[in-house]
Amino acid sequence: MVKMFDYYRISRTKKFHLFSILSFALIVCIISFSDNLISNFSSSNSVVFVSKTNSQKPLKSTFVHKPLFYKKEEINEVSYIIKEEQEQEEVHVNLVAPYNLTEEERISWFRKKLPEFSILKSTRLSSQFNSRVNNFLITRSCSVQLFMTWISPASSFGKREFFALETLFKAHPKGCLIILSQTLDTSRGVKILRPLIQLGYKVLAVTPELSFLFNNTPVQSWFDDLKNGKKDPGEIPLAQNLSNLIRLAVLYKYGGVYLDTDFIILKDFSRLRNSIGAQSVGANGKWTRLNNAVLIFDKEHPLLYKFMEEFAFSFNGNKWGQNGPYLVSRVVEKLMISTNRDEFNFTVLPPIAFYPVDWIRISGFFMKFNSRSQSRWIEAKLLQLSGETYGVHLWNRQSNNMKIEQGSIIGRLISDHCLLCKDIYSS
Repeated sequence: MVKMFDYYRISRTKKFHLFSILSFALIVCIISFSDNLISNFSSSNSVVFVSKTNSQKPLKSTFVHKPLFYKKEEINEVSYIIKEEQEQEEVHVNLVAPYNLTEEERISWFRKKLPEFSILKSTRLSSQFNSRVNNFLITRSCSVQLFMTWISPASSFGKREFFALETLFKAHPKGCLIILSQTLDTSRGVKILRPLIQLGYKVLAVTPELSFLFNNTPVQSWFDDLKNGKKDPGEIPLAQNLSNLIRLAVLYKYGGVYLDTDFIILKDFSRLRNSIGAQSVGANGKWTRLNNAVLIFDKEHPLLYKFMEEFAFSFNGNKWGQNGPYLVSRVVEKLMISTNRDEFNFTVLPPIAFYPVDWIRISGFFMKFNSRSQSRWIEAKLLQLSGETYGVHLWNRQSNNMKIEQGSIIGRLISDHCLLCKDIYSS
């Protein structure tokens, strides 16, 4: 799964120093803008605008003068932005209920903590979600619409996640990527994504409006009960289950491709339609489990509707996978024996398409082997992946602490499919 849940506890001591931090940050901002002004007159630093005629080549740089000092109202706006981003880093975490609580006790805990679940709130920024998404997709002439979610602090969006973006755009140079994220829709998020934007790639982080996404869907009443403190969130981080639901809703509203951020993309997805990948197959060649880390569906596809119906009906926040991979497996399994299954018109792709290695064996893809037979295995595996695989799921929950060794399968794949290719073996 996406690496979004390592930040369960953040020190509360920061809050006591918020005022001093804000004051210091304002001084730094003013000094920084002064330094930038001087720098602009002594160097070639500039703002780069994205070309609409060639998605891979930016237009020539444009010189922009910056004011030496802010006006009073501008200082207030800077203060608001700094405060908002600091609060997101502090509060926008994966709040998890204490263990060994009864359902009643956990609901009581959740009600008290509701103000801290900022993703459930509507804000002036989230209210612009639909207009921002539509404007981005309509004006960019996208070859394919791609979506990701990021419900962790921006500081945890690391090199591995950035390699996923690099390989995605290497395979889809004219694609449009929207990352539904409150924490990346900030100045810090812009800084993270800037290297790709400056190269002309079309990527946008947008704060989601969950009330809009879930409106007129089978999960609308479930979400209303949740944000009113009437639902048991369970022991699993709520962010994880919200990510499982958001991906279904955003594809239902807009159509396109959803991807987890722990993928290395090898081939263009644009020829795939209404597809979901099998994670494993049995001895008879029939799939035994599906996975929701990649979903490719048309707008308002009936299978997405079925998935959301199942989510609302069988939600259980205490069982890992219940509302994600196991959910899509349950629904499709029921449809396989249904008389109206042909009405849904979708394809189940084999594991080699997206899950060519199981999470139990993913460590072998990160290692370099020295023996001749092991080296031959690596070459044979790379050849197989180049022909049949669209993307390799890294199973970040298991592999996030594994070092990418030089000459390993993952190292070779990133090297062959990255754009900037910085520090591959130090990630």
